[in-house]
Amino acid sequence: MVSGRSWRIKRKVIWGYNRLAPIYNALYAHEQTQKIKRVLYALDFSPPETILDVGCGTGLLFKHISDSAGMLIGVDIAREPLKIAKKLIKDSGIDRTFLVLADADFLPFKSGVFDKVFAITLLQNMPDPVLTLNEISRVAKEDAAIIITGLKKVFSREFFSELLWKAGFNFTLLEGEDDVKCHIAICCKGDPAKNINKREMKIIA
Repeated sequence: MVSGRSWRIKRKVIWGYNRLAPIYNALYAHEQTQKIKRVLYALDFSPPETILDVGCGTGLLFKHISDSAGMLIGVDIAREPLKIAKKLIKDSGIDRTFLVLADADFLPFKSGVFDKVFAITLLQNMPDPVLTLNEISRVAKEDAAIIITGLKKVFSREFFSELLWKAGFNFTLLEGEDDVKCHIAICCKGDPAKNINKREMKIIA
């Protein structure tokens, strides 16, 4: 059951990103690329992988990972950013990439199908971040790498870590440069009950 409050927040997010879509890349491409580069530096890929980008927006991640993807799926709740992403896919000649208009809390995929799941600059837009993280965990394979970021101006490192623990993740926090405005976590599935007593977290530079 989705509350009225949740839908109000999501409608506001949809409206905001639809309005921002034509100028989003001009405003935020550099900032987002800094996050993406920091993430990719810490990841290993074993192509071809099935990869999901939740909250993909205008598709800024796609060109960085498309060569490693047997299939790449971008999901966003706002239609206008997806139109920008569709044009990027066409103009860049990116293959095996598909776009889905959907809510991150209700992903239209079977459980345990993705080798990697990215959720970059998503959580601040979600009414219940733990619910969102649980849904991301559901569609990821048991041995998947799950990449989550949280805006530093919204989440303290402690609160961001608490959200990940509540979702049952074990994770590594990446220390970024000052111009990386997000906390970055490389996560794997864990046992939520076990994590209450034994919280596994690493911090690497």
